[in-house]
Amino acid sequence: MSNEKIAAVTLGTDGPLVGVQGLGCMGMSHAYGPTDEAEARATLEHALERGVTLFDTADIYGFGRNEEFLAPFVTAHRDEITLATKFAIVRREDDPSYQEIRNDRGYIRQSIEGSLRRLGVDHVDLYYMHRRDIDVPIEETVGAMAELVTEGKVKHLGLSEVSGTELRAAHGVHPIAAVQSEWSLFSRDVEEGVVAAARELGVTFVPYSPLGRGFLTGAFVHADQELAEDDWRRTQPRFTGDNAAANAALLEPVRGIAEERGVTLAQVALAWVHQRSRVHDLAVVPIPGTRKRSRLDENLAAADLTLDAAELAALEPIASRVTGGRYADMTFTAVGRE
Repeated sequence: MSNEKIAAVTLGTDGPLVGVQGLGCMGMSHAYGPTDEAEARATLEHALERGVTLFDTADIYGFGRNEEFLAPFVTAHRDEITLATKFAIVRREDDPSYQEIRNDRGYIRQSIEGSLRRLGVDHVDLYYMHRRDIDVPIEETVGAMAELVTEGKVKHLGLSEVSGTELRAAHGVHPIAAVQSEWSLFSRDVEEGVVAAARELGVTFVPYSPLGRGFLTGAFVHADQELAEDDWRRTQPRFTGDNAAANAALLEPVRGIAEERGVTLAQVALAWVHQRSRVHDLAVVPIPGTRKRSRLDENLAAADLTLDAAELAALEPIASRVTGGRYADMTFTAVGRE
């Protein structure tokens, strides 16, 4: 395993320095089937050794259990890491079909107190609105979040799955350090508006699922046939039925580049995301998730892989040919709000 540290970039205009690749921690204890807890914890430690400093979780991951899982690591390294968590998605363990979005002030205050308790900290470095409730003016939501900054419970604010217009309105109330949305070879709708707004405002873009939840690595094709019964990806339209086979065929250019370069599909897909920083002239810090040290090293190597013009051209059409939505219910995303 490598111990070489990755480069760093400033989060937002005046935030902390963070590694150019972060770590999405959801899958360490939630959504993606059985976990080797010891290896997952070793991966957290190895990530920090390699210069990964942005660690991302949310209160809804495992109904708070992902935050609890991270707590010992956070306690041991509090001054070395940038800790990000989120609020807004409400679900019920006894009713898997229930989902609600809340952005109101009372819920935000309730949520931050719960996250601080589970994480064992007195403040969160980056606090995201996980999803937008369009019935609550975003100015009100960000105003309530800003109160937490004044109180010292939160250092910097972030938004997830918002439009460019919403990002500008939010930034007018309080500086937004980071905006998080899915951005990958399969998902490029953010380029319609919010990317330009982030560049204009000096907001760091944090792509989640830059590896298409593992699909872009070639790890599986038919989620409903190959993955564990409790794996959440079995519910996603892109990875099931006829969509799965059609989308798997789109990986051929990725595979061809990987074979020519002697790298993995994951590294090609992640290198493409990292190059969005140069293409769009903004800071981009993807947060691929992994529970294994070997995969972490593989992913970090992508930050130093530069694709040439011909390779980028070969990858360009992929997103427009993907079939099936990112989620079964796309109303919980920013798609269609630009």
